[in-house]
Amino acid sequence: MKKADVFEFFRRLAEANPHPETELESGNTYQLLVAVVLSAQATDAGVNKATRRLFAEVKTPAQMLALGEDGLKQHIKTIGLFNSKAKNVIALSQALMDQYGGEVPADRSALEQLAGVGRKTANVVMNVAFGAETFAVDTHIFRVGNRTGLARGKTPLAVELKLEKAVPQPFRLHAHHWLILHGRYICKARTPECWRCPVIDLCAFKPKTSPPATKKSAPAAG
Repeated sequence: MKKADVFEFFRRLAEANPHPETELESGNTYQLLVAVVLSAQATDAGVNKATRRLFAEVKTPAQMLALGEDGLKQHIKTIGLFNSKAKNVIALSQALMDQYGGEVPADRSALEQLAGVGRKTANVVMNVAFGAETFAVDTHIFRVGNRTGLARGKTPLAVELKLEKAVPQPFRLHAHHWLILHGRYICKARTPECWRCPVIDLCAFKPKTSPPATKKSAPAAG
């Protein structure tokens, strides 16, 4: 995609949604970190449903450790892979207490050393909590980047590095949110809703989808 088209691509997404935000609910940076760890291979809506009661009780690593692994499992048992996620959350909470005084470090490399925290999770926390211009490539961004031609790559890291080079100011801070939301609600995996896409003319995806046919109403009985 040409530089001018990339700028226009994000300009339109920004115009439609000037202040995009993560759909994961949290009250502080620690809760955000926990929510993102829990969101791996799970929906944001499912995570939010499980964490609302949890986060009313647990706001710090110390409180999570007091709750314990078994107590945490009771809160998150509706989330996929909850056993391993509970183990990771307890481990990362202990590490935060031991190494960072209970605070979440504003450093991607440090975050990636925590249990259950990969590059994508670290990028989300750096962006949302600390205002870093990072690109957290999930399945939605991976699909949108490749399908549209914005940032093609065979791995999430390859797509991230392409975005790092391609996305211009003033769109870098919120770029990954726009792309996630675009992929979640318009550029869907099975059937992209091209007929209502604001960047359809900039997209390299050839088999553009048409709007669903309206059902004909049955003839009135006479």
